[in-house]
Amino acid sequence: MNELAIKDLLYKLADDQLILGHRNSEWTGFGPILEEDIAFSSMAQDKIGHSLAFYTLLQELGEADPDTVAFTRNANQFHNNQLVELPNGEYDFSLIRHFLYDNAEIIRFEMLSQSSYEPIAKVATKLKGEVKYHVLHANTWIKNLGSSTEEAILRLQSSLNEALPYALAMFENSKYEQELIDAGVYSGEDAVKAEWLKRIQTVIEKTDLKLPDLATIEPKFGGRYGKHTEHLQPLLDEMAEVFKIDPTAEW
Repeated sequence: MNELAIKDLLYKLADDQLILGHRNSEWTGFGPILEEDIAFSSMAQDKIGHSLAFYTLLQELGEADPDTVAFTRNANQFHNNQLVELPNGEYDFSLIRHFLYDNAEIIRFEMLSQSSYEPIAKVATKLKGEVKYHVLHANTWIKNLGSSTEEAILRLQSSLNEALPYALAMFENSKYEQELIDAGVYSGEDAVKAEWLKRIQTVIEKTDLKLPDLATIEPKFGGRYGKHTEHLQPLLDEMAEVFKIDPTAEW
């Protein structure tokens, strides 16, 4: 198996988790209710832990240690999709992003748990149990708020419309896509997207929200190849503030 293909996949998985984990952590102390403050803080901790697991696999393949990889790269070296780097905005946007992202992530982990590349399969098998609860949390709140007040429905619909171009870009194909599929490492982004559409539609149908015609939406591709919004570099600078004071420090 081409090692570069495995590394590309691992960077995509790890960078998504790290960046969204940091965004989720920004809700600590600012959640609309205490329960959600705790929930987003807990999910942030999970996602950063997931990123560590994938960065550790990269280190085993000869990449730098996880702290160096996480805190010393510039934005154009990151492989995350642009959805995860967008500012949190109001709670409705963060909730919609959580719903769209985690419903895709659980499918990825389910597929990767069957990967022919054993190190990824082991990590995905372990982590998918945690992501299952993230999905349950997201789906529950979307169903509750998406069928509640007029204001809640309008806010969620607006955020859904705003997030979808970025969400569709989660499935941007790697240049190694067919190679990974042929080797049984991964079922591929097109397979993930097809299942994701079924799952999010099932939830949305239980609300007063409407899923727009996806054929009319142009995905915001580029994140997997280092093309990012203006929001990522400031986020990376903030994340690395303490690390860069003394990169050799032992904690």
